[in-house]
Amino acid sequence: MPPLRSGDLAIGLMSGTSLDGVDAAVVRLSGRRPTVSLVAFATVPYDDALRARLLGLLRAGTPRDLALLHVALGARFADAAEAVLERACLRPDALAFVASHGQTVWHEPGRATLQLGDPAVIAERMGVPVVSDFRSRDVAAGGQGAPLVPMADALLFSDRNRPRILLNVGGMANVTWVPPGGDPDAVRGFDTGPGVAVMDAVVRQLRPGATHDVDGVLAGRGRSEDALVRALLDDPYFAGPPPKSTGRETFGDAFAAGLVREIQVRRPDATPEDCVATALALTVGAVADQIGRWLPADGAEVVVSGGGARNPVLVARLRETLAPRTVHTFDERFFDGDAKEAVAFALLGWLTLRGRPGNVPGATGAAGPRVLGRITPP
Repeated sequence: MPPLRSGDLAIGLMSGTSLDGVDAAVVRLSGRRPTVSLVAFATVPYDDALRARLLGLLRAGTPRDLALLHVALGARFADAAEAVLERACLRPDALAFVASHGQTVWHEPGRATLQLGDPAVIAERMGVPVVSDFRSRDVAAGGQGAPLVPMADALLFSDRNRPRILLNVGGMANVTWVPPGGDPDAVRGFDTGPGVAVMDAVVRQLRPGATHDVDGVLAGRGRSEDALVRALLDDPYFAGPPPKSTGRETFGDAFAAGLVREIQVRRPDATPEDCVATALALTVGAVADQIGRWLPADGAEVVVSGGGARNPVLVARLRETLAPRTVHTFDERFFDGDAKEAVAFALLGWLTLRGRPGNVPGATGAAGPRVLGRITPP
């Protein structure tokens, strides 16, 4: 493989636990730290059939289902890479590499993590090296395998003069506290609990055909069951100190179904909107609880990205609940927040190809810094 050069172009590919599609970012990486500029961004959504296959695999898939979906997702990730190249008016041979996070289908912190999306399919289509399977090495080193974005948060999104909290509300929600200047060794990061995964599952259960609460309309009309939210925040996950991570195995469809049942027992006249509002209140409550428990009370501003940042009701509740901390969307401070994690994994791929560690042991609990990922040659 040719050596990396300053100013190289790369693609980062990411699909989160919300199962909504593949985010693809073309980035230019320069310098040793480095700096990253976003050249183009595109999202290729999962169609209903592919999302149904994913949900079916998570519930009761066979080895054949897993193998075929691994290849199908690799093709969808390659589709996303081609789509963002077209948007950037570039050819694949302009790229130094592609970094693909893949689609998480199992995450058992400290024991095992599995992301699908065959990198061989992507390499065959793109004709460039593909870096993938970022989480496994951290798990092998005794870490949680997540969150991995803190390295990018430190290197790319710190503030020179004040601390900053980067909050990503994807399927799960995670925070990174970054000190002034962004020293990775001083970073703290962990998953706060559910992001939009529980909300989305409640919507799918109660509004057949819908995939999520568009613009927070349902939650905005509902009345949350706050006593239940307080009870749920007594879950051992929230009491446990970082480093820690979680996933749909804990806060997924089964959890959402139990939430709906409990609301209906407590309040038989509860509407679907009330159930969505309660799921949203749990996400906001967990974020506030975890920031208050485990991060310094230092006035750090909060910068929100992920699918939850597109929900104005959720963002408004975060601003109310986290005050006096200021809350801004990622778009207001940097670039399109939907691109953030794809950009982060492009950076992690760059670090891998340079033989540099990509994990933050203070965030994942790994025994030490590790070079992450596997490299599939072109």
